[in-house]
Amino acid sequence: MDEFSTPRRVDVDPSSNLCTLLAERVAADPSATMIETLSADGGAWTPVTAGEFEEHVRAVAKGLVALGIEPGDRVGIMSHTRYEWTLLDWAAWSAGAIPVPLYETSSAEQVLWILSDAGVRLLVTETTEHAGTVAQVRDDVPTLETVMTIDDGAIDAIVAAGVDVPDAEIERRRGLADLADVATIIYTSGTTGTPKGAELTHENFYSLAVNAVEEIPEVFGPGSRTLLFMPLAHVFARFIGVLVVAGGTVLGHTPDTRTLLDDLASFRPTYILSVPRVFEKVYNSSEQKAAAGGKLKIFHWAAKIAIAWSRALDTDRGPSLWLNAQHKLADVLVYSKLRAALGGQTRWAVSGGGPLGERLGHFYRGNGVTILEGYGLTETTAPTSVNRPAALRVGSVGQQLPGCAARLDSDGEILLKGHHVFRGYRNNPEATEAAFTDGWFRTGDLGSFDEDGFLRITGRKKEIIVTAGGKNVAPAVLEDRIRAHALVSQCVVVGDQKPFIGALITIDPEGLPGWCSMHGKGLLTVEQAAQDPDVRAALDEAVARANQAVSRAESIRKYSILTTDFTIENDYLTPSLKVKRNLVTKDFSAQIEEIYAPVDH
Repeated sequence: MDEFSTPRRVDVDPSSNLCTLLAERVAADPSATMIETLSADGGAWTPVTAGEFEEHVRAVAKGLVALGIEPGDRVGIMSHTRYEWTLLDWAAWSAGAIPVPLYETSSAEQVLWILSDAGVRLLVTETTEHAGTVAQVRDDVPTLETVMTIDDGAIDAIVAAGVDVPDAEIERRRGLADLADVATIIYTSGTTGTPKGAELTHENFYSLAVNAVEEIPEVFGPGSRTLLFMPLAHVFARFIGVLVVAGGTVLGHTPDTRTLLDDLASFRPTYILSVPRVFEKVYNSSEQKAAAGGKLKIFHWAAKIAIAWSRALDTDRGPSLWLNAQHKLADVLVYSKLRAALGGQTRWAVSGGGPLGERLGHFYRGNGVTILEGYGLTETTAPTSVNRPAALRVGSVGQQLPGCAARLDSDGEILLKGHHVFRGYRNNPEATEAAFTDGWFRTGDLGSFDEDGFLRITGRKKEIIVTAGGKNVAPAVLEDRIRAHALVSQCVVVGDQKPFIGALITIDPEGLPGWCSMHGKGLLTVEQAAQDPDVRAALDEAVARANQAVSRAESIRKYSILTTDFTIENDYLTPSLKVKRNLVTKDFSAQIEEIYAPVDH
């Protein structure tokens, strides 16, 4: 079959909106903890009950009203992940407004585009630095009337402004929107051009969230807690901000990934959400710590057992008695320490934003932290499909969530339909029309189904490379495997209209010191590493392993090591960590041509 769907489990009243969802959460138990906030010194988490949060939301909503925000107006938020962001989201909805997220890493040019296209009237930035970025373009945004900064007391100032606004006005505004109305405008990362503003509705968030909780209560239901460290400008994190309200669970925020392990240890989440790159880095750092402690052989043995044990779970016979015994020993020696680093009670992780890879999926499940890999886009309110604890196939992105449907076009492109699909791109009817075929949203991704409807992502339609010999190559298969190596930060496969497949590889400056230590080498700079024969030999092995996943015609024959990494700051990565392939191939065209230069004999 080339089409699969899952029926809705929960129907939502069409006249309701996200404020209804919050009201239901508060009414269920106003004294239950809903959010925990970290003290300024990082020492303790303070509970915020559902009732207290609702009071804070109402006070901020009154302030927005007093500052002139009318129903339907756009309120911008530019900040790291923190409590105030979630507060502003719900306050904007309570004032009848539409919150518009901006990445804290956005350039002045990107800020100008989003503020102008969305018609933002009031913008809350986090820092004076963010406010400075906005100041560079403020005169070019005629709709922007007010800019306030959290670090300069913006929240208190908003609350103070609204003391005379009656509760009745907030109640009136909370009832204005229905499920079909726009809840937020999220701008796509823009790997191939100007970001487009996806208009997501109250139904997209509300209906998808309550159905996800009903479908997977053991992960997202009561008793669960999660620490959010992904950027809240990303649709995945915004969806989780609604999901925790629907699930009756506890939410925490941490803005600085440098303190992530400390924050995980103190918050003790039951599930975490991240992108594959983070799971790769946790594995690599664990390996390097084991090497530094003289326990590398034990770590590699334990990793091998974890993978074998997890794979055995998917067979009819299951793990053997001998494998189970080894697994128990490895748990004492290695796995328990990894779980402790994640807070001690993390049993689940949800991964999205790119393929995780089967090896890593089996490694984590064998460690006692099952990664539920999923798939979705900004335009689908994050997830359309995800693996379930009771329906898990490592290497796939799972079955469709309730209310969601997927089909494959004749060329393998994934098409989606359901209550999670956005209503269109703001101010861009041409792009909206091009995005749909007979009511199905065209994702641009390529995939395949197994007989039970588990979806696998095989590549990106626009990224398919056609060699001079006419071979179609999906680069993601190779790139994901090479990027998993501790030495590698990014990999971009090239070869369009060339005689063979090549690759550009960047060194991971964070992983390099640990790798050098593991291999008894003195500390190398990235420039030295690019010329080092041992580094080259390690990368040769990584490329050879990746090539095992593809045919000879699709395999990487040559690669070039770049000394410039791809980062958000130098604009080669989007804020959601996707490589801007067109820009990379343009700026590093000389290195690509070197790969294909004739070899002098």
